[in-house]
Amino acid sequence: MTAEDPLSLDELTAALDARLADADARLAREYPGANTARQPVHTVYVPADRIRPGLAADWGREALEALDEFAPKAVDLVEITGLSESAVAEALPRVRAKLTREPIEDLRADLEDGYGNRGDEAEDADVAAAAEAFCADLAAGAATPYFGIRMKGMEAVGRHRGVRSLTLFLQTLLERHGSLPDNLVLTLPKITSVEQVEAMAWVCDRLERRFDLPQGRLRFELQIETPQSILLQDGTAAVARMIGAGQGRASALHYGTYDYSAACGITAAYQSLAHPVADHAKAVMQLAAAGTGVWLSDGGSNVLPVGGRADVHRAWRLHAGLVRRSLERGYYQGWDLHPGQLPMRFLAVYAFYREAFAPAAARLRAYFGAVAGGVMDEPATAQALASALVNGVRCGALDEAEVEERTGTDAATLLGLATRRVGQEQ
Repeated sequence: MTAEDPLSLDELTAALDARLADADARLAREYPGANTARQPVHTVYVPADRIRPGLAADWGREALEALDEFAPKAVDLVEITGLSESAVAEALPRVRAKLTREPIEDLRADLEDGYGNRGDEAEDADVAAAAEAFCADLAAGAATPYFGIRMKGMEAVGRHRGVRSLTLFLQTLLERHGSLPDNLVLTLPKITSVEQVEAMAWVCDRLERRFDLPQGRLRFELQIETPQSILLQDGTAAVARMIGAGQGRASALHYGTYDYSAACGITAAYQSLAHPVADHAKAVMQLAAAGTGVWLSDGGSNVLPVGGRADVHRAWRLHAGLVRRSLERGYYQGWDLHPGQLPMRFLAVYAFYREAFAPAAARLRAYFGAVAGGVMDEPATAQALASALVNGVRCGALDEAEVEERTGTDAATLLGLATRRVGQEQ
């Protein structure tokens, strides 16, 4: 057949599929769509030597005590947060129940900045004790939905210690629990090159072989807290390259507020997750993670709610505002560092999802054809609406029954819509 010979439609489409086969395979591999698992609304970092069985429940009790002492009336929270009386009244009982039932969604034993360098003997003991504490909570049915460690990173000064702690942590979990829990989370901090992510993936592969684990079992979060993890010297986005370098093991991107701000020359008084340098970094992270199934987490506030009533209210007002700001920008997870921060974390999160509930449910009801709606939503918008409701149910802000009633569809359908891969609707 010559170049001038016409192709039949079947021949044309077959040739088109062959032409795009590599691109199709790459798209499916690199952009698999949303992670269908439950994403925690926060990560709580605690120095490894302070991890103990029952810590989450203790934090919940302390958080409730702080509410009772510093905001005994709902009107106090209205004044602090700027939320309406109805929003506070609707969310507050759920917040109090959450602090009793599940005050921490992701608990991390910190072996990095929050822990420091204490020598091999002390760190070995603290790593093993933290792993045993997690196992004790698992056995008691009191484990947080996610838990794990933030090890020291792959920079020359800490990489040997980091790998040693990771190995000991996994070994202790396997010996005490008998297997690796499904909700195990690992964080790689202080990333300054794509090669460090490649090295972490290589270490995970070797540890899987050492402990006879399934290939790909070990995944890890990338803590984005250095300029080198956002932008390479040639101007390309480092974080996008790092997701690929993880070889399918990168599970989340966590923004590190204070290290990143300091590295960009921001003086301490103005370091914040709301600073323009933070917004730029997080926008790059958001683009790099879109469609990959890699979660995003914002940083947190280092202004702790301690001291007198005015001090606590000031810290709460700041924290609630920052949590709300992150949610509005598509960052559905953040950091908490103190029990007193938990009330504002959950109040802000619950108010956000409950405010989104009624309009999202109405638009989805119309989208599914149950009623005639005034908005004609695209599939991508319907996906975002469903995602908000699924996230709200998973964290406790919404009840599954009320969501099903208002949307006119079942939870499984909503989850399928929320986690559908881009282009799957065609």
